[in-house]
This record gives sequence, C-alpha cells and structure tokens, in this order.
Amino acid sequence: MVTVRDLVKAKLYADDNAVIVDALRHLLRNRPDLRINLAIYRYQHEAISPAQAADLAGVSWPQMRDILRERGIPLQLGPETVEEARAKVDALYEELRPRS
Repeated sequence: MVTVRDLVKAKLYADDNAVIVDALRHLLRNRPDLRINLAIYRYQHEAISPAQAADLAGVSWPQMRDILRERGIPLQLGPETVEEARAKVDALYEELRPRS
C-alpha cells in the first residue's frame, strides 16, 4: 500500500499536508454524497447559508433546498423574530463601527 510519506519522498508532493489536501479534493469530487453530507453538517453546525451549502455540495440552490426538505432539515433563511433581526443589525453596526 502507498503511504503519504511515499508520495512525499518521491517528490510528488511538497509535504504530507499537500497529499492530504489533494486526496480529500479528489475524494469529494468523486463522492457527491460526501459533499452533500458535509454541506448539510456545516449548514446545521457552522451556520453557513443555504446558498453556501449548495455551493459546497456542488448543487444548485433549489436542489439544496429540496435535499434539506427531504431530510426534514428546516431552512434558515433569516431571523425568525423582530428581536433577532434587531440583534443581527446591532451586531453588524458594532462590527462595522470604526475602532480608535
């Protein structure tokens, strides 16, 4: 079996990390199911938008919406209450406020 170190020693990659990154890229390219599941995980746990999840999954926004619905995952399209919206606006103002 070929190891990561074998590929680095043969000077096919600069280091172990380059091998792993390339291997993951190829894995995700060849396994759309993994891309979709990763996108769903990040959507649920890392607060990425549905559009970002669609991009990560390699599908269109309508396809991602349908995938989420089929799996019973609620769409998070924005604040659910006026208070949540105000809190988001306040947080944005705070983030954009010039620092002295």
